[in-house]
Amino acid sequence: MSGALSHIRVLDLSRILAGPWAGQILADLGADVIKVERPGEGDDTRHWGPPFLKDTHGNDTDVAAYFLCANRNKRSITVDMTKPDGRQLLRDLAGKCDVVLENFKHGGLARHGLDYASLKVVNPRLVYCSITGFGQDGPYAARAGYDFLIQGLGGLMSLTGRPDDEPGGGPMKVGVALTDILTGLYAANAVQAALASRDKTGEGQHIDLALLDVQIACLANQAMNYLTTGVSPGRLGNAHPNIVPYQDFPTDDGYMILAIGNDAQFARFCEAAGDASLAADARFATNKARVGHRAVLIPLLNKLTIRRTTADWIARLEALGVPCGPINTLADVFADPQVRSRGLRVDLPHPLAGTVPQVASPMRLSATPVEYRRPPPLLGEHTDEILSSLLALPAERIARLRNDNVI
Repeated sequence: MSGALSHIRVLDLSRILAGPWAGQILADLGADVIKVERPGEGDDTRHWGPPFLKDTHGNDTDVAAYFLCANRNKRSITVDMTKPDGRQLLRDLAGKCDVVLENFKHGGLARHGLDYASLKVVNPRLVYCSITGFGQDGPYAARAGYDFLIQGLGGLMSLTGRPDDEPGGGPMKVGVALTDILTGLYAANAVQAALASRDKTGEGQHIDLALLDVQIACLANQAMNYLTTGVSPGRLGNAHPNIVPYQDFPTDDGYMILAIGNDAQFARFCEAAGDASLAADARFATNKARVGHRAVLIPLLNKLTIRRTTADWIARLEALGVPCGPINTLADVFADPQVRSRGLRVDLPHPLAGTVPQVASPMRLSATPVEYRRPPPLLGEHTDEILSSLLALPAERIARLRNDNVI
């Protein structure tokens, strides 16, 4: 069955994570995504290891695991855009595409004639998505942007980690490049919105996405906590700024998470924990009161939760409808029966490794489901195929381009 975007072709000039993540989302939905890479080098993340994908003999390949997370369902073509012939190839390909994704520094593609203004002349229907650290204007526009820097600058690290006065206190980044991932998600949404608009107007448009903008937009309730009070929220470790108890608690053999969302759940928890009087205490009877008396309540709960194992707590509390759960390692995650039932690991055929593992897309469409058509491509794997089929270049011309190190 054809994917929802099987009629869309994307020229993906991006690398690292935010742009490729957007490209993979579009590819999973059926788009033909042409990943443009540097001859001999490719996307930087191909080399960001260890770990590296193992071949069929158990030896490291030259493909880092990092690259594998964001590049399935794409075709790879190698083109040197610093050469005139390379630039012309990309302009010709843009004329055959619906979307361009790029995450070069502000103005970086203009000198190659590959910016939106230049390619719009070639293809007025083109949807052109630029992903940068700080956007196309403003005093920081020329700066390079990296996820870690944006997590700090954009306020996320001021909210993540334990308070300064606790052991291990201090700012902490999120354990994955979350700003890049979120920017990729916004990019994929914006591209589809621009394509929907094009269906009505016949015209493409430029999308300006900045990591900093996305990071601040995704501060969500914490941003509103500040904007409505003028007080910057601080770090609370794993605790919630607006709900108590909603954090990790020690158990007899580790930790568990309690995510109590209302007063009735709190009362049921206290009864299960053997101290129903806590729920009747005026200091703890309502969420507002519990937030105000957090420092008193949490030590009392710690003394209760440490009496049983994590598994015992989960069994007891799930039976009572009290939200709780373990803190899993990734080995635990992929062994979890729900994860296995939902098929969140997918293994695809791979020319070097036999098979390559992938994390499945979370998008479940009933009529146009995600299809896993291709593993993450080898560097330049589809160069000849793309040039011959889309640009109708004869084999002799392709051979000359390769001999001239253009492809």
